[in-house]
Amino acid sequence: MHVWLNGSLVDPSDAVLPIDDHGLVVGDAVFTTMRAIGSKPVALSRHLTRLRLHLEAMSIAPPPSELLAEAVQETLASSGLADARIRLTVTAGSGSLGSGAPDGEPAVIVAVTPFVERTNAAAITVPWTRNERGALSGLKTTSYGENVRMLAAATAAGAGEALMTNTLGQLCEGTGSNVFVVIENEIVTPPLSSGCLAGIARSLVFDVATVTEEHLDSEVLTTADEVFLTSSLRHVQGLTQVDDRQIEVGPVTLRTAQAFADLIGSDSDPMPRT
Repeated sequence: MHVWLNGSLVDPSDAVLPIDDHGLVVGDAVFTTMRAIGSKPVALSRHLTRLRLHLEAMSIAPPPSELLAEAVQETLASSGLADARIRLTVTAGSGSLGSGAPDGEPAVIVAVTPFVERTNAAAITVPWTRNERGALSGLKTTSYGENVRMLAAATAAGAGEALMTNTLGQLCEGTGSNVFVVIENEIVTPPLSSGCLAGIARSLVFDVATVTEEHLDSEVLTTADEVFLTSSLRHVQGLTQVDDRQIEVGPVTLRTAQAFADLIGSDSDPMPRT
């Protein structure tokens, strides 16, 4: 692991935060995870834009995007890795041991490790829900306790991801992915109002394919012709199993995955379409 902390590269063993840092105390922090291919972070600008928006929503002062971009590039370069996983985290900083917002400076951490492909293409549905009306709905914060529990259930069942509904029983997302279904050759995904994360890979799929956003009953997973997940580490991953149902990775998923690969292969930092 290669680490940049609050302004400089440090040995991982020296990468420490105060015991009262709010990212540790109450999960008062925002993060984003990127993949680097050919020593270039994929969709860096989109990641930094979303990070800034989510920090503002958490009332955490966003560090300058230029500083964050330089930190990412410096840490990646120091690693010497061509294919890497990059995690950028900004915490609310040092404060009290309670929930009151701190008034210190945010802490910035970049960690780079080798990329490991997500090969498990099975998913399960879980009984827990995402609160689409919650204070953290749609925000990529470090308050990931629910996701940890859901993913543990998936792992125990031999699956690589857990899929959840929102409080209305509508299909929402995975613990670290967005979910798409293919119905009669049309790609459909839950809208952001379902409570799902505005995933960066999700946005890239919108750039390379025609996608309909629609509230979906969770039963769609039992009838859809194809199901695929997207994330910055999965890219486009066709599912072969949901619960006890076997599914083919079909032509629509394969075309979408290839178009996604072509897009980031030709431009590692594609700008959103207007």
